[in-house]
Amino acid sequence: MSVSPTVSSSAFSASATSASIASPASGSSAPTQSELLDFARRAAADAELVASLPLDPEGRTWVRLEGPGGSEAWLIGWPPGTGTGWHDHADSVGAFVTAAGELKEYSLAARLPTDGWKTLELTDGVDRERRLPSGKGRSFGRHHVHEVLNESAEEHAISVHAYYPPLPRIRRYSRTGQVLRLEHVERPEDWQ
Repeated sequence: MSVSPTVSSSAFSASATSASIASPASGSSAPTQSELLDFARRAAADAELVASLPLDPEGRTWVRLEGPGGSEAWLIGWPPGTGTGWHDHADSVGAFVTAAGELKEYSLAARLPTDGWKTLELTDGVDRERRLPSGKGRSFGRHHVHEVLNESAEEHAISVHAYYPPLPRIRRYSRTGQVLRLEHVERPEDWQ
């Protein structure tokens, strides 16, 4: 596996050095959630790769990685107090592992309808919360709705994320109490 030479953030663009992460040959089959999690763990344990990520005190930074079996993967830096907001990954399965610092994930243990709605009232008991210190991670299935946060007031966090198929879109949500509202849909061309 190799690091793509592009580094991006809301504040700058720069170049990064290439690195590689050994991966078992996976033929032409799609990677499983387990294989994505294994890749994220190996990448998160690569101290040289993690140290190569430029960190910005104002915004998240990221470097695209070459994931297994045609998956999309990212090394992401999280300044103190930053997060993703509520979102899903459409039809992609995925995994992520914290490489440095600690992240917190809030998720919904419910399958949402994929299309045709703008507002849903969530039932009691669907909320889940996970602390993900360095070295810890998780995989998830299609249509997983969550938000990921670096709640530290002082320390950056770094994580590795992998998705298959490569993200076709991300739906962004707002949440007030038990009401989840679809706000907008992003597509890969929006992330350039």
